[in-house]
Amino acid sequence: MPRVRVHNFSVSLDGFGTGEGQSLDAPFGHAQMRLHEWALETLTFRAMQGKPGGGAGVDEAFARSWNQGIGAEIMGRGKFGPQHGAWTDEKWKGWWGDNPVFHTPVFVLTHHPRPAVQMEGGTTFHFLDASPAEALATARDAAGGLDVRIGGGPTTVREFLAADLIDHMHVALVPIVLGRGVRLWDGLEGLERRFDIESVTSPSGTTHLTFTRR
Repeated sequence: MPRVRVHNFSVSLDGFGTGEGQSLDAPFGHAQMRLHEWALETLTFRAMQGKPGGGAGVDEAFARSWNQGIGAEIMGRGKFGPQHGAWTDEKWKGWWGDNPVFHTPVFVLTHHPRPAVQMEGGTTFHFLDASPAEALATARDAAGGLDVRIGGGPTTVREFLAADLIDHMHVALVPIVLGRGVRLWDGLEGLERRFDIESVTSPSGTTHLTFTRR
């Protein structure tokens, strides 16, 4: 059966999945790129940026699995862009450029639906006002029998965990303390009982945790 997966989701030691103060110029707020430095120099992420080379160790082993067998993604509105409330600029098509990395249907959760946006390379952004279960049913229909990825941010991942809809999750625990932002784990007491959990630490200092549904 197709699974619901989370990959390469970075959190700080104090549990924040993004920083405070998101803006057009600061997608992760005051955290900047510190949560993601472990991934930026891997083969996978350098290739996504059109750059040669990159590390091929533990971090790469996790980074490269993010897109294998994925037929659709669900993301929160904050992963698409920094606007909140009613859309004021529908001409802007997100942080991801003309040819986003997804190459699948992407369902953006928002209380303000708007027409779908078709991009180069097979990515189409659809904007849904839906519960996690409703959004997942829609994404599964679009995924063509492949898995659905829950892309973030932390509020979206937390809501899907609270609804017990995630089958596999990779969390990268990054050795930084943010102090403020949006937390992942709030309200999820006892989550560990649902999953088999494994961990491995890379030379970057990042601990990769995998949660697989029991």
